[in-house]
Order: sequence, then structure tokens, then C-alpha cells
Amino acid sequence: QVQLVESGGGMVQAGGSLRLSCAASGRSLRTYAVAWFRQAPGKEPEFVAATRQNGMSTNYAGSVKGRFTVSRDNAKSTVYLQMNNLNPEDTALYYCAAGQRVILSSISTLSSYDYRGQGTQVTVSS
Repeated sequence: QVQLVESGGGMVQAGGSLRLSCAASGRSLRTYAVAWFRQAPGKEPEFVAATRQNGMSTNYAGSVKGRFTVSRDNAKSTVYLQMNNLNPEDTALYYCAAGQRVILSSISTLSSYDYRGQGTQVTVSS
């Protein structure tokens, strides 16, 4: 079992930055692909970014590419999401998910992942 705990959310003005963390316990994240998803009220979960096990391969949703950066520290079993130039449309509950058998074509599909955290709220004001 892997337990995932997100942190780093909060309220920020448009144009601001936040860094989210996804810390794992129970098992090392070294053998897991990890993705960030977000869900705004009344909307479906949306893929944000993902990092493969080696940390060298990353994927981003078009809406965040160039503004968000996903990274990982396998020694700390932690994955980060650096979010810059935030805008009100980025307001959502952000959560991370981990999976060992995530194939590239399904990396943006939440059901591809075995574990997910409870999330951290990000609110961006205009």
C-alpha cells in the first residue's frame, strides 16, 4: 500500500506561484509513475502533469504547459508541482496519483493509477 499526502496549496493572486508536494509513505515512489490531477467544483477530474519512474519523462496538459513543472525526488519519495503564472482557471482541488503499470498512452487517465491522495486546495483570485 502507498499513502499519498499532498501539501502546499493555498490562496494566491493571479500571476502568483505555488509549489505543491506529494509525499508517499508505505513504499518508495521509485517504481511508480506519479501524476497530478485537479478537480474544480462541478467538473470532471482533469489531468495536469505526470512524471515517469525515472523522472526524465514528463507530460503536461496543454493548459499548463510552460507554466507548471513536475519533478520528483525519489530519495524523499516526494513529487512536486511548481505552478507559476497562476490564473483563476487553475482554481481546483489538486491531488496526486501513483501507479506502477501506467503506459504512456494512458498517462492522463486517472483510472490508470493505483493510489491517490486526498488533495490540497488551490484558489487563485483575479
